[in-house]
Amino acid sequence: MQTNQKAISSLVDYIKVDQFYISCHFKCDVKNKTIVSTVPFEPYNGKVCLTWKDVVFHPIASYNLYFHTPVTIFNAECHETIVLKAFQEVSNYFTWNQKENRYIYN
Repeated sequence: MQTNQKAISSLVDYIKVDQFYISCHFKCDVKNKTIVSTVPFEPYNGKVCLTWKDVVFHPIASYNLYFHTPVTIFNAECHETIVLKAFQEVSNYFTWNQKENRYIYN
């Protein structure tokens, strides 16, 4: 499936961020359908890995690594964002409509 960032961002109805998760609500205006994708609140490229030794011997550094790792919710120039990751989770519910140049809910 083609991933057009502008087309995906036009589907975003709203985004809810809490301590552990980000819920992206994607809405198709054509069919008036909404689907929610919930992804972990973590850096896009992977989980933050901490060993027990890190936590025990370097608690402040471990805390900073875990809680202060930047997370990009959306950026038109970046291909690794939470919105794109969330869309990939629900992309099978959408079909690219070439004529209208946008995603349509199946």
